[in-house]
Parts: sequence; structure tokens; C-alpha cells
Amino acid sequence: MEAMDSVAVMEVTPVPDPLFVGATPLIPAPPESELVLRRSARCLGRPRVPVYAEPQEPKQSTGRRGRPKKKRDEENQDPAPQVAAKVPRKTAKVEPKERKPMPVVGPEPVPADFTGAAAEDDALGTGKSAKLRVKETLRAFNSHYLHLVQEEQKRAQAVIQEIAAKGAAKNKDGKKGGEGEAKEKRPSKRPDLKAITKMQENNSFLYTEKVLGPIPGIDVGDQFYSRAEMVVLGIHSHWLNGIDYMGMKYQEKKEYENFTFPMATCIVMSGIYEDDLDKADEIIYTGQGGNDLLGNHRQIGSQQLNRGNLALKNSKDNGNLIRVIRGHVAKNSYTGKIYTYDGLYKVVDDWVQKGVQGHVVYKYKLKRLEGQPSLTTTEVRFTRAEAPRKISELPGLVCDDISGGQENIPIPATNVVDDPPVPPSGFVYSKSLKISKGIKIPSDCAGCDCEGDCANNKNCSCAQLNGSDLPYVSFKNIGRLVEPKAVVFECGANCSCNRNCVNRTSQQGLQHRLEVFKTASKGWGVRTWDTILPGAPICEYVGVLKRTEEVDGLLHNNYIFDIDCLQTMKGLDGREKRAGSDMNMPSLHAENDSEAPPAPEYCIDAGSIGSFARFINHSCNPNLFVQCVLTNHHDVKLAKVMLFAADTILPLQELCYDYGYVLNSVVSPDGKIVKLPCCCGAPDCRKRLY
Repeated sequence: MEAMDSVAVMEVTPVPDPLFVGATPLIPAPPESELVLRRSARCLGRPRVPVYAEPQEPKQSTGRRGRPKKKRDEENQDPAPQVAAKVPRKTAKVEPKERKPMPVVGPEPVPADFTGAAAEDDALGTGKSAKLRVKETLRAFNSHYLHLVQEEQKRAQAVIQEIAAKGAAKNKDGKKGGEGEAKEKRPSKRPDLKAITKMQENNSFLYTEKVLGPIPGIDVGDQFYSRAEMVVLGIHSHWLNGIDYMGMKYQEKKEYENFTFPMATCIVMSGIYEDDLDKADEIIYTGQGGNDLLGNHRQIGSQQLNRGNLALKNSKDNGNLIRVIRGHVAKNSYTGKIYTYDGLYKVVDDWVQKGVQGHVVYKYKLKRLEGQPSLTTTEVRFTRAEAPRKISELPGLVCDDISGGQENIPIPATNVVDDPPVPPSGFVYSKSLKISKGIKIPSDCAGCDCEGDCANNKNCSCAQLNGSDLPYVSFKNIGRLVEPKAVVFECGANCSCNRNCVNRTSQQGLQHRLEVFKTASKGWGVRTWDTILPGAPICEYVGVLKRTEEVDGLLHNNYIFDIDCLQTMKGLDGREKRAGSDMNMPSLHAENDSEAPPAPEYCIDAGSIGSFARFINHSCNPNLFVQCVLTNHHDVKLAKVMLFAADTILPLQELCYDYGYVLNSVVSPDGKIVKLPCCCGAPDCRKRLY
């Protein structure tokens, strides 16, 4: 149970449930002879996080990964000479006397030593930016979390089946099954806490020692979906208590020799105490203890001046900076809350008084330091970048729905860059893959005989293909991929399970509200209107399925995607193997066990036919990853190419993935290396696409 935090709960202003209204299809007809942009390349995806291990750096590629995708990053560059080069494809307690608070002069400025510290790299010697290390730590946590959710769901299902079996046996004997037995074996609801333990065992916390002041890589406004995420990052090291502090062991460290301990480092405010007052830049914070922890904010006993309460009092005397995090109710979070980092404060006063219920409570006045980014929370509500309620509210609207009604949810397009604004053009929208003549898709694989959802059948044959467990867990009726895999086997046309089976996740169509928008420097891009959780499906990359030999001579087509699942499974050409790469190849398809060619045999050309996926931009620090999926057949050379969320993606953030280009892989006919700058803007940008 979430407890021992402080201040009034602030409701997240929800994104409205109704989808876009008044959508009208508008699809410009593409010129017949024009192949506009060419997507080519295999995506690296996110580095696979080994189960219960630290995230590992992706291997550097040593060879060809497919043709690169010049795409929109090229649009703002000087035009390069047209060369007939072969382009590679794209292929993470004492009770003081009661007194009143003393008046305080205005807020202090942020000390110069701390200005901008959150954006700097620290001295961990990893060669990575602080932002990237934060992202990798969260990915490791989510990997553990999803594995543990999967374990918990299996255990819970086994418990339910056991109780049902015992109940049936008792009913047969004329006895009633006991309700207390079901309660005794109810499923645990805290796989996030188990994930903390796993990361602690592997020493994979971002910071194992407590830190004063800002945490490098964490900025004002950053959000977290559980207290556990904050624990593994070191921003707040206790999953329950509202006050985090340095204990007496820290007084032995030379850098803290002038401080009094214990000393507070961070507080979390989430509406547990009825005596709190939050005025954003000024906080009246109630100390810890004496709360009934039942969520009704009532004090049932007096607090004592020890532990966190004493730490906050000492922090006033020490003058040290304290991180403040506010919790907000959020229905789309698995914990029911979102936690926002709101910057640095100082304790400027403390006193003791009798609370609303007549019990002794300790009070602390904190003031926010000046010179920080604006607050993302207020006393009234939690403000964030919010999506419009309907299409007509969109500035620069150029198309109500680029899918023409094909997708589950309309996808509007906006353009506030061009004058006059124009919609995306030069292609025909299709939500499904088109097959070139001469290519036959196998359809002879056997299906499972499960009833209902395969998650309820421990003997599911499709689960066995995936290594005994289904690749997905379900969250609010949306499947989430537990981890990137070499290949995912989904239930198909020959399976007897229902169409809503969790193992049909990639077949459910668009699940989130998206928008295609014109960027300032990268052409068209795609952003979300909803919060998307790690492992959630985004879309399939569709176009025309072709043999690679058909497109090798084409120019000006940056929308070609190599299907290199087989090459990845075999670890060819510097590709990084994923979970499941060591599966017995004949069990997939007889042809797959032969020597795999260095280059993929098939590709997807979205140059003239495709979906919104063709507009998703490259980033050297992406929030999506690529996953090969098999449904109605087991030929990995013809696998579906899917995009999944690698991180928690907040509303109005752009979707992006790594195109996986190899540097210096494009050579002109005269032997010169063709170079294309990267415009992704990520902190760890490689500066070049190829």
C-alpha cells in the first residue's frame, strides 16, 4: 500500500476517452512514377536486457546491415550529388515546545554549483550520457518487472486452478469450499518490489549511495510510474516512506564532515497527511508517523522526533538541498499514481503543533529555490502536455485521418512548418502488407488447441514455441512484450483460441491515439496523444513485400526495410543476438537451418504504399524497438516487422527508433564514402546516419 507520503492528491487531468470526432479521410493521390522516400535498413532496436542482469551495451556492427535510410534528416541538408551507390538498409522522538512558524524572506537562488547539474555526465566512467544511463536503468527495471509480472500471473493462475479443483472436490463430497482459503492464497500485487530486489542483488542501481541535490540525468518535470523506479535510480531510496535521508554512516565521509546527521535528501508528497499544505513554491510538510495508512489521511497517534523527522530538522540547520517529488492519481499507471520530480527545495523552518485530530505532528516549511525550470505541478492540478480533445482543435490540421478510416483510430496530420501547409503525399495508405507477384506466404503451420485465452493454458503449443512461456503479459487489455526476442510466435489462423488472446497482440491493430506532424528539421514524424508503456505494441511496418534483388537498383527510396530476422538469430554481420536466438532452427522451418545468406532475402518497400509507420523517425537514443513476429507460418525470412515501446512514452512525445545504419557503409561509384548527418538531437547522437 502506498503510504507515508505527503500533501493533497492532485488528479491527473485525463486524456478524454472519446476518440477523435468528425474525422474525414483525406488521402492525396501519389504520382504514379514517383517513389518518394526510401526507408531502408534493419533497426538495432534497444539493447536486450538479460533477465535479472544489468543492461549491456549493444555491440558495434562490423559490416553490412542493409541499406540506409536518408529520409527526412536529409531534407534540410545541402543536396548531395545523385550517385548510383548501393545504399545499405536499416536493419534500452523529543517533543519541543509548540511554536508558530517564523516568517521567511523570498526563495533562495539555486547555488551555482548545482545549476545544470542534472544535464551533466557524472564520473561513472561508462562513456554514456547521464540521460542514457537513466534510460538504461529504467529499461532494466522494466525488464525485471515484466518478467516478474509474468511469473506472478502464472502463479496466480495455478492458485486459482488449485482452489477451483479443491472446491469441485468438496462440492462432490457435499462440502462447501472455504472463501478464506482463496484469500489466504491471493496473488501478490507487488512485482515492482521484487524487481527492486533483483536489481539490488545484481548491483544494477544507478546510484548505490545516497546523493545530495540533483541527480544527473533527471530533470525537473521527469515522471516515474512507481516508487520502485525512483528507488533504482537513487532519486528516492525507499518505496514506502515519504522522507528519504542519509543515516549516521555518512558522517564518516570527508565531504559530509560539517553536516549533522541524519540528513534529509528527498521527500515524496502524495496526499497521505491531512495537515499538509502545498502552495507549489512553498510547502508546509507534515513529518512521518502516526498515520493509519488506510488512505483516509487521518492521524491516529503523535509523531516523534526521530528518523526522517529528525533528518528534516537537521537539514534546516545544515542548509542542504532537498529533492521534492509530487505524486498524482493516474489511471494509466500500474500503481495508480505518477510521480513528478519538481526540483530542489530548502527547509527554512520547523515547528511542532497539534494536528487536526489533536495529535502532535512535526511541521516543516520548505521553499523552492529560484533559477530552476518552471514547476510542472500546481496546487490545483497536475499539468502536462495534453492532447486536444478532437481533431478540429489541432493547429495546422492538413488531414483529418491519413488512414482514410482504415485504422481503429483516426490519425490526423498537422503542419505548422510549411507555408502554405501541405499534407503528406506521394503514397497510398495501407494498414496491411501487400505481396508482390511470385512470392508465396506459407500457411501450413499447426495451431494450438487452447480455449479462450492461451494465458490460461500452461500446455499451449504456441507458448512452447516461445520457450515455454507466452511472450506477452496483459495490462488493461493491451499485451506487453516481456522482452525483445529473436522472434515471437503468435497464435494464428489455425489456432483455436479466441481473437482477443494475449498471444495475438500484434494483430489487434492500432491501440493508441497518434498524430503525424511536420517537424522543423526531419520532415514528417509521428507522436503519441496517449501514455504508452514499455513493451506495448505500436504498429507493423507495412508496404509491399519484395525480394531484395528487386530494389537493389532503386534510387530515392528511403522506405525499404530488410527482414533480417534470420541473420539476427544467427548473429551474422555483427548483429546482436536476442533471447531465443539459440532455438533449434528446424523447429521453425526446414529451410532456416541452411546457411543463411549475409543479406536478407526479402524486404518491405513502403515507398509508394505504406502506413504511418513510414513516417516514424530515426533516433540514436530511441523509445521504440523492432521485433520480428510469426503468426500463420514459421518462415523467419518472411516474418512480420513490428515496432514496440522500449520506454514509457508520454503524451506528445515523438516516436522514434534506431535505423541501425553502419557508418561508412555507403560508397559512391567512384569509391568515395557518402556521409549523411544525423538530426535526431539525442544526447548520445552518433552525429551521422551513415
